Amino acid sequence: MAVAPGARIEVRDAEWLVKRVDRTSTGGQALSVIGISELVRDKDAIFLTEIENKIDILDPRDTKLVTDDSSAYQASLLYMESLLRRKPPTDQNLYIGHKAAMDPVPYQLDPAIQALQQPRQRILIADAVGLGKTLAAGILLSELIRRGKGKRILVLAVKSMLTQFQKEMWSRFTIPLVRLDSVGIQRIRSRIPTNQNPFFYYDRSIISIDTLKQDTEYRTYLENAYWDIIVIDEAHNVAERGNASSQRAKLANLLSERSDTLIMLSATPHDGKARSFASLMNMLDPTAIANPEKYGPEDIKGLYIRRFKKDIQHQVEMAFKEREIRVAHCDASPLEESAFDGFIKIQFSELDQKRGPGQLFKITLEKALFSSPAACLKTIANRINRLEKDETSRFAKDIQTLRTFADAIAAIDSDDFSKYQKLLDVITDQKNGFGWTPNDSHDRIVIFTERIETLNFLKKNLIRDLNLKEKQVAILYGGMSDIEQQQVVEDFGKDESPIRLMVASDVASEGINLHYLSHRMIHFDIPWSLMVFQQRNGRIDRYGQTETPQIVYLVTRSEVERIRGDMRILELLIQKDNETVKNIGDPAEFMGVYDIDEEEKKTADAIEQGLTPEEFQAFAANHEESPESILFGDDEPPTGQMTEIAKQDMPSLFKDDFDYVASAIGYLRHFGRVQADLYPDEKRIDIAPNDELKSRFRFHPREIWPDDGFFVLSADKSTIQEEIKRSRKDEKAWPQIHYLWELNPVVDWINDKLQAAFRRHEAPVLEMPSVLQDGETIFLMSGLIPNRKSHPLVHRWFGVCFQNGQPAMVKPFEMILDKTGLGTTSFPNEKRVIDVDRIKALMPEAIDKAREWMQLRRLEFESGIRGKLDDHMNALDRLRKKQHQQLELQFEESRQHEKIILSQKAQKGRRIDGIFNAYRQWIKDTMSTEDNPYIQVIAVFKGN
Repeated sequence: MAVAPGARIEVRDAEWLVKRVDRTSTGGQALSVIGISELVRDKDAIFLTEIENKIDILDPRDTKLVTDDSSAYQASLLYMESLLRRKPPTDQNLYIGHKAAMDPVPYQLDPAIQALQQPRQRILIADAVGLGKTLAAGILLSELIRRGKGKRILVLAVKSMLTQFQKEMWSRFTIPLVRLDSVGIQRIRSRIPTNQNPFFYYDRSIISIDTLKQDTEYRTYLENAYWDIIVIDEAHNVAERGNASSQRAKLANLLSERSDTLIMLSATPHDGKARSFASLMNMLDPTAIANPEKYGPEDIKGLYIRRFKKDIQHQVEMAFKEREIRVAHCDASPLEESAFDGFIKIQFSELDQKRGPGQLFKITLEKALFSSPAACLKTIANRINRLEKDETSRFAKDIQTLRTFADAIAAIDSDDFSKYQKLLDVITDQKNGFGWTPNDSHDRIVIFTERIETLNFLKKNLIRDLNLKEKQVAILYGGMSDIEQQQVVEDFGKDESPIRLMVASDVASEGINLHYLSHRMIHFDIPWSLMVFQQRNGRIDRYGQTETPQIVYLVTRSEVERIRGDMRILELLIQKDNETVKNIGDPAEFMGVYDIDEEEKKTADAIEQGLTPEEFQAFAANHEESPESILFGDDEPPTGQMTEIAKQDMPSLFKDDFDYVASAIGYLRHFGRVQADLYPDEKRIDIAPNDELKSRFRFHPREIWPDDGFFVLSADKSTIQEEIKRSRKDEKAWPQIHYLWELNPVVDWINDKLQAAFRRHEAPVLEMPSVLQDGETIFLMSGLIPNRKSHPLVHRWFGVCFQNGQPAMVKPFEMILDKTGLGTTSFPNEKRVIDVDRIKALMPEAIDKAREWMQLRRLEFESGIRGKLDDHMNALDRLRKKQHQQLELQFEESRQHEKIILSQKAQKGRRIDGIFNAYRQWIKDTMSTEDNPYIQVIAVFKGN
């Protein structure tokens, strides 16, 4: 028995509407339903086909035809519209994502267009920093939810990003993600039995991957849960590095098998190493790459999309302001010069004599010295502690050298710390600096440093020297808890928050939005990696920034020649970052290693060797061909050329979402089922949730629940965008006005209420004498052909037309709309007695014609898909052969014992076959239709 969403079934002597169908692990089906008949009306339930003794799909021939007594057939129109809104798109076009509460630009729609063209929606969105990857993900998520493929969603994000991502998804797309931070997890554990899987409690949730990896208990839960969609933000963090798999990578690999759809987001998707990037591609499609050390664009085509600001600049002239970059030089104080001179003269007797895989300690010390005296002293103290643990006296001389140098550093207080004094000038100077005061809540400054000691030094001294209060300076670093990190980020973007300065380590350089109330950034430490430049600057220089980003780099000038030369290398990095952002798009092109640690090592090597900036430039440029072109090819990236063609509208009987919901509320109010106030001029509706709605929202984030007891919905996008801005001034920092559109859970609830407007297996009859001829009858039908997984592949509305009792033809729904004017023409309901028995006599033939018509649509679909299906199967056969050939090559030169080789080869061969067999079966189950269309009689239209 094939049951598809939309079917009406009878179970336990009650009628239910099937909202979702899932396969169980034992091969049966789990039917998620909502009650329609009186005793179970509006109740949610799940029926398992293997357990229930009797599940009957209602025969359309038994449909009861009833008259509609409502004025202008309002009940029928609303009932039909509620069914239309549950009709999922089955093609590759965009129907909803571009209508979200945002100002979409064409390039942001490309990832959804590309993903929907693939058999499985598995994609890496690898656009550069600040181009709106979260919005692109939300667009794709919306399309999948509208298609019935997004009931269960899991999002993995870095700790500091949880609230930001969660709020963006709700504010703009009304996708409710429950935040499972440390507090959220404890909340769940207190509500559910100890042995219950917490991932079954909420259908849509967001959690930090570090939270998951730290709790071994979660691995079992993950292995026994399944989602429709998994999103991994900052996905470069889950790539495999070297030959070892990190806990993050292992966890991501596990999750990649727990969902049909996988969406990855990363501005820095590769580290220049083919194997590392291949690990991400293999999570998306384990059949794509045979040799992770050697593959090209043709192997990963369709799995990623990558654009830089230069690619899309013409689309967003007003959305991106050109950066103002300035280097603020500061002359070293006498005490600093003395310390610099002492540093150059340091000669260790034992330290650095035998160089290991890491950099020399003297380079580590210099990097700390360039940060602050506090950071340098901490580095010295840590090394002395380690050396003193050695029981011999071999490090005694080096310990004394470090103590002597520490005395010179300790003499540098804040007055003699030239870079700090320059920082004060940059912040306060009215002529040559920012001329900043703490009075303007929209003028907040971000200060970046790499060292925690420097961070703490800056907070303490800035409070004193700028006469600030403790709460006006926030710090953000990796050692803070997830709750603390989220709170700081949240407060920094809130108008009413007292925070004016944020001093951050590079934990804040990844993903988070700091541009709402800030357009000024100061690099207190100059990064030794251009990828860090890119990440840091992207916090304020990003899509939606309304002010010109002002970025200042603090650089100390010294008379000590070696120090002066090393600083010139760091200044070259500043120059290269600015040049490459303007001309190339990816600053990592300069060194060609595409990994922060490797870039820092390359810079450290240049400083260690005492290279000039010119020599460093040649040294940095000495690398192989760019991985960008090797991995991604030289084809121009998509930049929105197809968006206008792809955007489509689903048919509707109402002018827009507001018109539909307002009409529905007007109708439901007569039955006491909803309490609401309507404000048509504002396109706003205030709804008081009843017990049913409250019950639904108990599994949604608490933050979206209204403070005053009313859900305020607006269909006006500009109102929502203003509310998003306004909410940053609010203590709660969540919008109190929610977007009124198809995906809003309140609208979904209204759909359910309207579908229960007619009783079990009923269809209304509407008289339309003004548009239909005498003796003309049209049966409005819905025909659905599912795949083997019960997901709709072909879903059509159409009319079976009769003239004087004789079948005339079958017409698509669009033609029925044109003929009748349904939804645009008002039909007076004269409430005459209708001979429904006469119409009922036509029902069997109407059903037969409907089945015949749907069979033709099935043949059309299979004819169109057959070529693609064959191509997929042939491609899989080629890829399987390629992977087995690579397996042979892998063991050719092995010196292991023959039995071991044969055992390992057989094991890996079975794994390859298992992956390909599973994928072939998935394609068959997904693309093959069931030869049993589900027919539903929606309504009947008749003339006199």
